[in-house]
Formats: sequence, C-alpha cells, structure tokens
Amino acid sequence: FTVAVNRNFADKATGERQADFIGVVAWKQTADFVAKYFKKGSMIIVEGNIQNNNYTDSNGVKHYSYNVIAEKVNFGESKSSAQTSNSVPNQAKTVPQTASSQVSSDLSQFEEVLGGNDLPF
Repeated sequence: FTVAVNRNFADKATGERQADFIGVVAWKQTADFVAKYFKKGSMIIVEGNIQNNNYTDSNGVKHYSYNVIAEKVNFGESKSSAQTSNSVPNQAKTVPQTASSQVSSDLSQFEEVLGGNDLPF
C-alpha cells in the first residue's frame, strides 16, 4: 500500500502543500490488520525499515526506488476522530509531529565511523 506524507512547507507560488507518496510493504498479520481496519484517507503510523530497490533498465538508465518494510502498524487517530474527519470533505490530514520530535539520546547501540572509505556511496 502507499501512504501520503504531507511536507512541512507549502509551495511559495501557490501556497499548496505538497505530499510525498511512500510505498509500504506489509506481510502476514500486519497486512491482514491493514486490510481489515484501514481505508484510503485513514491516518496510519508505520514503523519499519527502508528497503532500497535500485535497478538499471534495458536502456542503461539507473532507477532508484525505496519502500518501507512494515514491522509495526498502528492507528494514527482515534475511531471517533476518524469518523468525524472522514465526514468532512477535502480536509487535510497530517500526522502529529510528536512521534518525530521524540528522539532517543541513547546512542550506545551505534558505533562511530572514523573513515568514510568503507561507505558504499
């Protein structure tokens, strides 16, 4: 499935907010849960890993594609809030910023990279 993520800024010329559309891959119980409880326009919180799918086509052009492999999926709003917002047409739906603003300061699981020679880019 695909999720729309609103950008934090608007187009200067038109004042319209842009959205990015991110592909999400879910398997087994996670996929069943999404199919049963979510519909287009539902707010969803997805936790997972980013998968890189690069390939070169027959014309030698390199294409880059990224998907989120869902590990956990949760509701982004309450049931009553979802029913209210779905009854109002063309209402902008955004994900609360609290999840992205809470960053853990525990960096003990990461190691410092001293030289950039081993990086794949």
